[in-house]
Amino acid sequence: MSEPLQPIRRLMQTLAERAETRPAGSYTTKLMDGGTEKIGRKILEEARELIEAADEPGDAGREHFIYEAGDLIYHTLVLLAYRGVDINEVADELARREGTSGLVEKASRNLPESQ
Repeated sequence: MSEPLQPIRRLMQTLAERAETRPAGSYTTKLMDGGTEKIGRKILEEARELIEAADEPGDAGREHFIYEAGDLIYHTLVLLAYRGVDINEVADELARREGTSGLVEKASRNLPESQ
């Protein structure tokens, strides 16, 4: 049986390699050369598109939502690779939080509730 998150792990590996080698003609290289500002703008753009797609009705709306989620995840992974963070580190952080109320977790970081 294949592991459903394997494509994300393969993509993360590719992005980590691109972060190191920066091959010419690569969209990922173009993003990384723009640094956090360029990657961040794309993440914000994709997040807005995902939120808009969430309100689209029917199967077409659902498919568009999934497509936009893929874009947002891809660009987030690019930023992780840019920072030298592997998706497994994020998974470990989520596992650490598992079973903890989000409100309790936020309070432990002294963040305002609106964040």
